[in-house]
Amino acid sequence: MDIVSALRTFQRVVETGSFSAAAHDLDVTQPAVSRQVAALEGHFNIRLLHRTTSGLSLTAEGERMLPMALRILEAVEELGDAAGSDGAMASGKVRLSVPAPLGLYLSERLGDLLAAHPKLSVELLLREQSSDMIEERLDVEVRLGSVADSSLVCRRIGWTTAFLVASPAYLARKASPRTPKDIKDHECLCYSRAGDACSWSFSNGSEDISVRISPRLTACSAVAIHRAALAGAGLAVLSHIVAGRLIPVMNDFQPTRLPIYVVYPSRRNIPLRVKAVLDFLTDAIGQDPSMCASSAGRRWEG
Repeated sequence: MDIVSALRTFQRVVETGSFSAAAHDLDVTQPAVSRQVAALEGHFNIRLLHRTTSGLSLTAEGERMLPMALRILEAVEELGDAAGSDGAMASGKVRLSVPAPLGLYLSERLGDLLAAHPKLSVELLLREQSSDMIEERLDVEVRLGSVADSSLVCRRIGWTTAFLVASPAYLARKASPRTPKDIKDHECLCYSRAGDACSWSFSNGSEDISVRISPRLTACSAVAIHRAALAGAGLAVLSHIVAGRLIPVMNDFQPTRLPIYVVYPSRRNIPLRVKAVLDFLTDAIGQDPSMCASSAGRRWEG
């Protein structure tokens, strides 16, 4: 038995939740996956998985073995990188979690990453909240604002960019606000991803100003707020990533910017597939002047 291959198969069964899905990912037959897992169980004389009509779940022994198996696979992959060679290639699947608006921006560029690494695949998860990376077996997550979990590796790769916007139809009914205090007279549409749905923060370069709002519409989806703004429902704070046919207002007071962090579980034994995605994220953010600088170079693509 090739124990590394068997451990890799066991990992994919756990990650996908089924033998058939693992077989599809590994490009082998389902019986071959079953044989690999059975061989692993026979080798260690333990049962790794409960198999029921409703699905698969780890046994207590499987729970203990999984993190050790992952460490072995990471070490093998790192050994291959160190041995290697100029021909070493990123391969396998990377689970990447990204806030939805930024995910739309990145999805337009992921084709270049996949073309550069033919054996790499990416599972892109668009999340409005931070995830439990270990429990959900995420390889990389992009987070906005401060990162509280000190057990994770956290590296800043850019800054958010956002504008206070409204549609021409809305501004035909309501005069454009000139200062933050004018916002109280307006209909507000609030994207409440992870922040305070009752306040907006702005800066004029010398001071930060927080404004209490009473939103007429609150949603945890930037796309929903974007569409409501396009329909003329009110003011919204939106990134240029999902912009279109909207007009920026109150240009002397811009929404407060948040740092963009890339987060991953450990500095040690980073697989080549994960390194490729980390480099891609850094480059993709760095190519946009509005996100790679903390205050200058912002633009609106309406």
